[in-house]
Amino acid sequence: MTAEMIAPEWMHRQITGEQYDSWTEEQCAGIEIVDGMVVVSPSVSKRHNRLARLLANALDAAGGEDWNADTDFDVRLQDVPLNNRRPDVVVYRADTLDESPTRPDHVLLLVEVVSPGSETTDRVVKLDQYAKAGIPFYWRVEQAAGRVPIVHTYVLDAASRSYVAGELCTGLVKAVVPYPVEIDLAGL
Repeated sequence: MTAEMIAPEWMHRQITGEQYDSWTEEQCAGIEIVDGMVVVSPSVSKRHNRLARLLANALDAAGGEDWNADTDFDVRLQDVPLNNRRPDVVVYRADTLDESPTRPDHVLLLVEVVSPGSETTDRVVKLDQYAKAGIPFYWRVEQAAGRVPIVHTYVLDAASRSYVAGELCTGLVKAVVPYPVEIDLAGL
């Protein structure tokens, strides 16, 4: 079996932002770009998708007219080498709705829901990448069937470009992002 039988040729070479921007939405779905290389994300569960959607809906409602919260789109962290991440939830400035790609200065909060296969990336790699990109807030949500999700919140220390651990929330998330948010996760 050859590498081309497993993945197309374009997945085996470093790509630029211009090349990525020319791809269709179908080609971009389910992938991220790290240091210019394509990284295929594992499929997520219905529980994962539901939790991300509920968080996005609550954050969107709390954000008022200034902030939007959505799921399933790229955030361009860096142009060279290309780093595009596809967080589970993105809270971004409402006035950047039609700007593409979404840049770190458009973003207030990124949320990653940890799934089997993404633990190290979500706990270590993305934590560092998002901080270096200057994203003010990061939430990592740990989930397990039959248990209430746990939300680890982080706040950017701008001087060191690293995150400081914030509140650890179970069941009820009460946070300021910088607007007040209250999300009940106990029913999941």
